[in-house]
Amino acid sequence: MEKKTDLRVIRTKRIIRNTFLQLLEEKDFDEITVRDLTTRADINRGTFYVHYKDKNELMWECQQEIMLGMSEIAKKNLQNITTDSEDDSGEESQSPAVTIFEFLNENKVMMKALLGPKGDITFQSKLRDFLWKALMDDTEHGLVNKDNLLVPEEYIASYIAFAHIGVIQKWLEKGSKESPREMAHILSTINFNGPFATIGIKP
Repeated sequence: MEKKTDLRVIRTKRIIRNTFLQLLEEKDFDEITVRDLTTRADINRGTFYVHYKDKNELMWECQQEIMLGMSEIAKKNLQNITTDSEDDSGEESQSPAVTIFEFLNENKVMMKALLGPKGDITFQSKLRDFLWKALMDDTEHGLVNKDNLLVPEEYIASYIAFAHIGVIQKWLEKGSKESPREMAHILSTINFNGPFATIGIKP
């Protein structure tokens, strides 16, 4: 009986989540009401409040799921985040950049809603903080050696974070037409050549 109840809870929360994402593509977050959610999802208000205190808690849960997924991917092989690598057998292994784009593609409805013009602006701040930590972490897991920086770290970290988020937003806006591997290659090309060289402007 308990297992059946758990499945019912999972199903109900999935319906609420999917309905929420649909509404985010149509309205600003501030304009969405619990009544909108329950009417569209065909559930009563009591059912919604059994699972969530309010729409802010629902938004927070969606964001946490994305951030947790990206963090788990980054932890596995942060040093190779923008490159393809080879495993011990000499065969090409999938880069974390491809894995991240696959994760984003699997969650593209949620990502498009959260990063779209009607999403929550604070989520972009959370993504910037995530990228900042990945780049500038003071531990051995950080990507950047601060002794090699040519400009103050807060500026280069902000530049890179905004650029990566912008690429993801454009990809989602276009309907995710390129594959995760194609997007990883595009991002790596820009990263390693720089934006000006990428568009044909030589120093």
